[in-house]
Amino acid sequence: MGVAIRTAGEDDRDTVVRLLDEAFQDDPVSGWVFPGEEYRRRTHHRLMGAFTDIVLADGWIDLTEDGAACALWLSVPGEEDTPEEPDEEPAEDAEDVPAQVREAVDPDNERVESIARLTEDIHPSGPAHAYLWMIGVAPERQGEGLGTALIASVLDRCDRDGLPAYLEASSERSKGLYERLGFACTGRVLHLPDGPRMWPMWREPRRS
Repeated sequence: MGVAIRTAGEDDRDTVVRLLDEAFQDDPVSGWVFPGEEYRRRTHHRLMGAFTDIVLADGWIDLTEDGAACALWLSVPGEEDTPEEPDEEPAEDAEDVPAQVREAVDPDNERVESIARLTEDIHPSGPAHAYLWMIGVAPERQGEGLGTALIASVLDRCDRDGLPAYLEASSERSKGLYERLGFACTGRVLHLPDGPRMWPMWREPRRS
């Protein structure tokens, strides 16, 4: 039997935040951003809330019908779709999203801002692509194939549309899953300062 998937709406926000908070409590990158179990359990959910709000506004969230897994996606335009004027200078009031997220989540924790800037720096430019920002599965439901089903449903559309996909793996385990789905490391590994590694991964669309 297939996994029933729907697009999450504003009414699903609390479900998504709770799911991501539970799924990433023991993630190496979350442990680096929020060192210490008590501190992480007290604060981590705020970052998951900020991520959820950004994606609800600018992308889409796929949610299994039973609320056990979710995937946060953004559509990233290609460079040819966002031309820049050669003499154009950044607006003084341009949004600094990493700084805003830090201020909203945990102003005294510079790693909240750092992780956003570091992942921005390694994000590939060039062709339009689908960006899998995060995927979370309830701890008691991991190993059932829910994450694979969520990702595969979008990758099928990417293949039909000839669209690449991109993500950053935050653990060796997730890296292996993504490799099985056709992603490959870009060759750049992000070493967080005094922390774990992240693997930027790219997937070209498969031709039928």
